[in-house]
Amino acid sequence: MLGTIVNCTTIVCGSLIGSALKKGIPERYKETLIQGMGLAAIALGLNSALSRMPESDFPVLFIASLALGGLIGEILNLDSLFQKGLSKISVGNSNLSEGLSTAILLFCVGTLSILGPMQSALQGDNTFLYTNAMLDLVTSMVFAANYGFGIAFAAVVLFFWQGFFYCFAHLIADFVTGSLLTELSIIGGILIFCSGLGILGIKKIRTVNYLPALLVPAAYIGLLQLFQ
Repeated sequence: MLGTIVNCTTIVCGSLIGSALKKGIPERYKETLIQGMGLAAIALGLNSALSRMPESDFPVLFIASLALGGLIGEILNLDSLFQKGLSKISVGNSNLSEGLSTAILLFCVGTLSILGPMQSALQGDNTFLYTNAMLDLVTSMVFAANYGFGIAFAAVVLFFWQGFFYCFAHLIADFVTGSLLTELSIIGGILIFCSGLGILGIKKIRTVNYLPALLVPAAYIGLLQLFQ
């Protein structure tokens, strides 16, 4: 868990630095920084999705996953529940819930945050997690400079997210195939792209409602393996 602890620590440190600089950064600079993060999110999301699509063994699975996962999320009203939960720690900053939800997606929904803890558990290699830590340090600084120290709460979510994959890596080692990681990267990339659109104010998408889409490929590929 060392890599995960380092990753979470960098988010807290980045949030501290960013929130400390918040009052000293002119508003137009903050706007430029957050727009830069929006553009970066779009670029990262597109790269993650488009680079892995040619590798997919199930070319239309991500479409079905987004449709089914989005429907499940809408029925459960996950976005509303998430916003209500965040509102409890958003006192004095009405924009924190928006920034925190985006930060959590950027920190958690990505190949490094999924494959990293698995590689750490199975091979003792923290390279992916250390790389992710450096990226999250910069991201948390920018987000905290705009939304405040509350962004550090994302570290708690990230700890349980990566901890889950770390603790169960040995048990599901045979199940976590390259095909599954490819599908997760495609869907995760699309969700990050949607977050970027929200940051730039182009289109507000209830991205949290689409998180169940990440479970659909696991269920589908798991059933295929079960009946093989």
